[in-house]
Amino acid sequence: MSHSGSTLILIMAIAVLAPLLAYGVGRRLPVPLVIFEILLGILIGPDVLDWARPDALIDGLSQLGLTMLIFLAGYEIEFGKVRGDTLRRAVWSWVAALALGLGTGILLGGGYAKGVFIGVALTSTALGTVLPVLRDAGALHGRFGSVVMAFGAVGEFGPIIAMALLLSGRAAAESAVLLGVFAALTAAAVFWALRPRPPWFSRIIAKTLHSSGQFAVRFVFLVLALMLGASTALGLDVLLGAFAAGLITRLVLTGAAPESGPEILEKVEGVGFGFLAPRDLDRRDRGGLVLYGSTALPLVVAITTIGVDDHELSAGDAAALVGAGMVSVLVFPLLALKLRAGAGEKALPSEAVRGSETW
Repeated sequence: MSHSGSTLILIMAIAVLAPLLAYGVGRRLPVPLVIFEILLGILIGPDVLDWARPDALIDGLSQLGLTMLIFLAGYEIEFGKVRGDTLRRAVWSWVAALALGLGTGILLGGGYAKGVFIGVALTSTALGTVLPVLRDAGALHGRFGSVVMAFGAVGEFGPIIAMALLLSGRAAAESAVLLGVFAALTAAAVFWALRPRPPWFSRIIAKTLHSSGQFAVRFVFLVLALMLGASTALGLDVLLGAFAAGLITRLVLTGAAPESGPEILEKVEGVGFGFLAPRDLDRRDRGGLVLYGSTALPLVVAITTIGVDDHELSAGDAAALVGAGMVSVLVFPLLALKLRAGAGEKALPSEAVRGSETW
């Protein structure tokens, strides 16, 4: 068997084994699925057992998985809850965190590029981890849930923009112009997505949802390909295109097939995951917001992967950042729930935590 074939089998074996371990351990200790996936990956990788090694095929699948990860991060954002004064506060809070993160990263990293990778990774938020926790705790649709949604959205979108501006290798003015062009294209796509869809569009989604046609799923990947193509043509990181595609796809499907949207998302997630502080909150809520906003892992993995590929981060640096992200996913949501329990938020069952890592 070829090296690629054996490595692929090992990866898929991990994909099957990790949920079994999460289920078994989760009956006693709630541990997100991603923790087992990462630990098993380290175990079979070159640094431990050396059973699996990267090559062209595995690297290609890795990039595809990374793209799907960022696409689904964009899809999670609900525009209705991310606007107004709450959004402005979220943006300024993230900018302040970015300034602190960059300063810390450059001081600790010993260089500009390495410091940027570290600093930007420190400002990311794992919205896909936080939202299911809030949903199962009954706090997603209240004021607190809306604020966390806004801060989480900025914590996912902001690092991608920062990477495009600070690590493009171009002058800041040129990068800003190219980002402006991409923003205009995205805005035009959003405007198109918000327009009412013709009746046939909704009918064909409903008619093919349970057939081999799967129009909605194919449409999702067409939008993803178009936005990836636009970002590549402008010399921007493909992660920016993937994130924008997620935003646009949610708007289109919410307007055209609101009743089918959750099922379509499940199908897309099956492809992606199966294979590849505002003052109007009280003290406990502000503490919970800090903890939820500090929960980070998916973008940390994405950013450190790029940093290692660009030879700006060492494998040890990347491992340390990912390890810190794993700790945040394990600890911070549970601490936030406990902190807010006195305000009436119900405890999170272990089943919810096991399924909370939706990346």
